[in-house]
Parts: sequence; C-alpha cells; structure tokens
Amino acid sequence: MHIKDLDTPVPVIDLDRVERNIDKLQSYLDKHGIKSRPHIKTHKLPILAYKQLEAGAVGITCQKLSEATVMAAVGIKDILITYNLIGKKKVEPLAQLARQVTLSIAIDNELALKTIAEAAKLAEKTIKLLIEFESGNLRVGVQTPEEALELAQQIKQQPFLSFEGLMTYPCGAEAGRFIAEAKKLFDKAGMPINTVSAGGTPNMYRVHEVAGVTELRAGTYIYNDRNIVGSGAASFDDCALHVHATVISRPTVDRAVIDAGSKTLSSDQINPSYGQGHGYILDYPEAVIRKLNEEHGIIDLAACKDKPKLGEVLRIIPNHVCVVTNLHDEVVVHRNGVIEGTWPVWARGKTR
Repeated sequence: MHIKDLDTPVPVIDLDRVERNIDKLQSYLDKHGIKSRPHIKTHKLPILAYKQLEAGAVGITCQKLSEATVMAAVGIKDILITYNLIGKKKVEPLAQLARQVTLSIAIDNELALKTIAEAAKLAEKTIKLLIEFESGNLRVGVQTPEEALELAQQIKQQPFLSFEGLMTYPCGAEAGRFIAEAKKLFDKAGMPINTVSAGGTPNMYRVHEVAGVTELRAGTYIYNDRNIVGSGAASFDDCALHVHATVISRPTVDRAVIDAGSKTLSSDQINPSYGQGHGYILDYPEAVIRKLNEEHGIIDLAACKDKPKLGEVLRIIPNHVCVVTNLHDEVVVHRNGVIEGTWPVWARGKTR
C-alpha cells in the first residue's frame, strides 16, 4: 500500500528521514564528546527510542512518570525524568520504576526532593538527582548557583539519593554563565558536578559552544517541524512527520476547508518571524491555515497562484510536532512512499 492511498487525516512518518536525523545529531555529539539523551515526548514510541539508543544515546529523557513507566516496560534501562514529582501518590509508582531502571530525576525544590527520597527509601534503590536551573525559559529552576548548592547539600544527606549534577532548558549564553559560576561554587564545597544536561532542538548544533555541558536532551530533532525549520536548525527536507489532510470544501475561490482541525494539528502557534497559520502546506507554500476548529482547518488561498481542488490530499508540516504525536493513537510509517506499518503511540496521553 502507498501513502497516497491512506484515509485522512493521518500523521505519516518517513523512516529514512527519521534515521538520517538520528544519525546526524549523534555524529555531531560524538564529535564534540557530548552524550545524547533524547527526549521521547516527541515520538512516544518505544521502537524509535531503541533506534536512538542503538545509534549511541546513553539513555532517554521522559517528561512524565507515566511515560517512563511505558519505556521501562519495554526494557529501556536508563531514564531521566525532567519534571518535579511531588506528592504521596507518586511515591509507590516511582519506587517501582526505580527497581527496574537506572533512574535520574530533575528537581528544583525541597518538596520534590522529599517525594523522591521517600520513593528511593521504599525501593531501597539509589536515585540520581539533577538540579534544574533557570536559563532564560522563565518556567522552573533554581535562580542562583547558591540555591543549587544548598539543594545539592540536602540531597547528600539523604539515603538512597545521589547528587548527579545540573540540568537546564534552553541552552545558551545564560546557561553558560550559570554553569561557570556553579562549577566554582561546587568545587569549593567539594561536590563534583558529574553531569550538566542541556535541552532543546533549536540550538542542538551549537551546544558545544556552551562550556561544561556534558549531555544534550533533544527531542523534536527526530521529526523536526515548522518551528525548528524557522529556527534554522533544520530544513523542510528534514521534517519526517507530515499530516495528510483532505480538502473537503471549497466555499469560495480563496478559501478551502480540510478535515484536520485542532484535534489533528493542535492549536499551537508559530513565531511570527517564521510564518503564519497552523501549519505549512508543502504543495501550496503561499497558503495559510488561518483557523482551526476541532475537526476543520480553514485555509486562506488568496496568495496562491495554483489552488488545491476539492478532494485533493494535502501534506502539512505541523507547527509543533510533539503535540501532534500526543493527539493520535497511531501513526503510519513508510519508506519512499511504501507503507511499512501502523504503530500504536504507546506513551501518548500520559499526564501524570
């Protein structure tokens, strides 16, 4: 069966591009002596996590405990969770996970530390902790190297916990300054920083410029998307996931409606400097997906010389591919247009 024969809407993955993207980043990181720990939230597929490990990744990154549980169930043995895990409900499942894998977790506060300490004690297994620091994302993370050191010293006092290092997202000049200051402070305190984990696909080929970084947690790079192309880190030819959608209405000369709305493409916007609308239509680059309802995508064709016909199937590169993955129970995979299979997205929908 060929991808042109698929029913729509459907996410379609080019396996040749996936493998090329994996190999390209791994080669770059190997060249610069930086470890790869890819973030699986982009694909949520155990089979692709194994491809990343086979290429040379030292382990994987998960954002949720439930994601990590899926990956541990298929035999992946080295997992980092980059999320503050807080509360009694997390203790038992976290302990179960710690018994199965080499587990690392990022924290930025004492309550998360307490939760993980309880889980590690229950499991009687050591859990490695990284301290997340703020480097420009204005989300989570300790604000100063002094706060990081204070939290690291508390980790040292707990049985079954070990201080592993620092973690941040994104990775740029601010991260470099924090790492340099923290290294001086931690050296003076006699606490080695074994790992400095940096995240992000947009700056992935510049991570070697930030002194002290030992590993990279890139996620989107495996598929790439419109945002990554806009950042300059990839081209449209590097985008491995396309959403196929059918034109189901042509109400006016300059308007088309497709069968892919917010339940398929997500409502995530794009940086205005990268373009307009809710996705990039490969065959009609001047078209703009102006609006998404749940099941409809409204396309402005005013700037198009050639315009899609009723019933035509369009190939769309999403603005944010990670969300698209999480919206679908399964994806179709192919090589050169020939379908190789339909894969269940095993780790989708995980919120805890």
